[in-house]
This record gives sequence, structure tokens and C-alpha cells, in this order.
Amino acid sequence: MSDQDNSPQTHLQFPDPDIKDPIKPPKPFVAKFSVWPPTQRTRDAVISRLIETLSTPSILSKRFGTIPQDESAAVARAIEDEAYATANGSPPTVDDGIEILQVYSKEISKRMLEAVKGRANPAATAENGEREGVRSPVVEPNDETPTLETES
Repeated sequence: MSDQDNSPQTHLQFPDPDIKDPIKPPKPFVAKFSVWPPTQRTRDAVISRLIETLSTPSILSKRFGTIPQDESAAVARAIEDEAYATANGSPPTVDDGIEILQVYSKEISKRMLEAVKGRANPAATAENGEREGVRSPVVEPNDETPTLETES
């Protein structure tokens, strides 16, 4: 046996004459990622978070009160369903749905506030100590109002 028989064989491949630029790398794989519509798992997570927000102590509950757990579950599902329907009905403006997701998020926030405001106890104490529905007087600045401005 000769040394050539025991050495690993190398196969030389010549460029295909049909390929214009054999050095050019292949196009990268582009995965399309879409945020809309959300998966059912994501929607369930949103509902779960809404239930928690509506039924546990928070800044929102300090002002408007909490909603019992069983009732907050029904309210949260309704909020999410309505927000989803509204957002899903809006025209897609971007391939990945960012604007639609923003509509969905804003609708959830708006509907959550409407739900807690609708249930709020009229005598509930606001965060700043005022009674709900009673506003502090607005003080308009005038020439007699002292300011912190300094002359230069």
C-alpha cells in the first residue's frame, strides 16, 4: 500500500458556472414576527392581570375601591373581549401590528377605568384626601402671587 491510499481524500469542488458570484453568502433567513393577534395564552395572561389589578389593593383601588374576585373575573373578561374586538376591527397599518397592539392596550386601560369609576363609592376618599366628586379650587396665578423666578 502506498501513502496515498491511507491519506484522507479531499474532493475539490469547482464553482458552478451558472452561479454568478460564488463568494456571495446566501440570503439570511428572515423570520416574520407578528405581535397581532395575540395568542390565547397572552389574552388569558392579560385577563389574569386585570383580575389582580381590579381585586387587590393598588393605587387604583385606593381611589375607586376593589372589586370582589369573582366579580372582577367577569369584568376582566368583558374588558378584554371588548378591547380585543375593537382593536381587531381597526385596519392593519403595519405588518407587525404594533399600532393595533397599542389600540388594544389603550382600550383595556380606558375600559378598566370606566369599570372602576362606575362602581366607585361616591364617598370614597381620593388619593389626595379629597372626597370623590369634590374638586379643589383652581388658583390662577396673578400679579400678587409670589413666584420662585429670579431676575437675571
